[in-house]
Amino acid sequence: MPDAPIWIQTPAALDALTRELSGADAIALDTEADSLHHYPERLCLIQLADPAGRVFFVDPLALESLESLHPLVANAKTVKVLHSAENDLVHLKRRLSFAVASVFDTMLAGRLLGLRELGLDVLLERYLGVRPEKSQQKTNWARRPLTPAQEAYAADDVRHLIALKLRLTAELSAAGREAWLVEECEALAASPAPERPSGEDGYRRLAAASRLDPRGRAVLRALVAQREAWAVAERRPPFKVLSPDTLVALARLRPGPRDALVGVPGLPPRLVERYGDGLLAAVARGLAGPLDPPTPPAQRRPPPAPPVVRQRVEALRKWRAAAAEETGLDSGVVLPQRLIDALAAAPPADLAALAEFPGLRRWRAEAFGAGILAALGGA
Repeated sequence: MPDAPIWIQTPAALDALTRELSGADAIALDTEADSLHHYPERLCLIQLADPAGRVFFVDPLALESLESLHPLVANAKTVKVLHSAENDLVHLKRRLSFAVASVFDTMLAGRLLGLRELGLDVLLERYLGVRPEKSQQKTNWARRPLTPAQEAYAADDVRHLIALKLRLTAELSAAGREAWLVEECEALAASPAPERPSGEDGYRRLAAASRLDPRGRAVLRALVAQREAWAVAERRPPFKVLSPDTLVALARLRPGPRDALVGVPGLPPRLVERYGDGLLAAVARGLAGPLDPPTPPAQRRPPPAPPVVRQRVEALRKWRAAAAEETGLDSGVVLPQRLIDALAAAPPADLAALAEFPGLRRWRAEAFGAGILAALGGA
């Protein structure tokens, strides 16, 4: 049986762990948050593992500061091995303001090998014969103490990652694609964390919001703001307070008297009792306030592309399908749609210009450059 995870819950223990791991060639890393149970979301657990397979649970709920981890995460000589790293890097970069260097993403490695099933459990069984604990993704990670099932699952998320990295690296090297992953992971580590979406225009992203008239959207804006206030006060995710469909239905109905709330989808009597007065007040604010402004230009649908650009798009798609079949890669790995659109709109003149095309990556220019340029020229 593997050793139990070692909990790190004091500044002294965190300092000692950072010193111990600072000389490692690689460490495995994962994070757990409680977005399904708390609002705003909290970072609840950071799992680390060393090359020997020892697992450490750093407890952000017990530690006032995680700054001691920063030098380890930023150390370019220590590779941070993660699976599906984007979400974890958001926690490290945006929430903790950490700089990150030297990343190896095992899911990205699987994609570049042409694998279709990329879950960590699938990769561990395929390459190491390990069957990890059943998923605990919907569990409450703020619970203390964690259940044995939670601990086992969280430990399995990192315990075998370094061994998996070695197997994936060997296969990538044999396929001549190791440099591909290095470039992708360098870009992943260097990319800034996306900004948190602004709550001011959040109501526009709700299903069916665009089908409301300007007054209905003004009411919806007031309802979403009220739900946000309740979510923060109750420390619950907004969707657990009231569903988006309920808010849109209220914006369409625009009830005045309290009895008009009866029968609104997703609004049973207990929620009418709890939120009824606040909902009616929000509706009144939306009716009395300014009309919803037009959709910002950035959110409007762009005009149709010129015929020559559409021809290039179709030519690139046709080439991509053939290249994906030949290499065994997913078509989105060969050339994502965003790059197809960009290349069709502003085709580069030669391989040198293609290699410098924003977001294309050197490895695509080297592996597929001639085919991309031929498709563009043929169109």
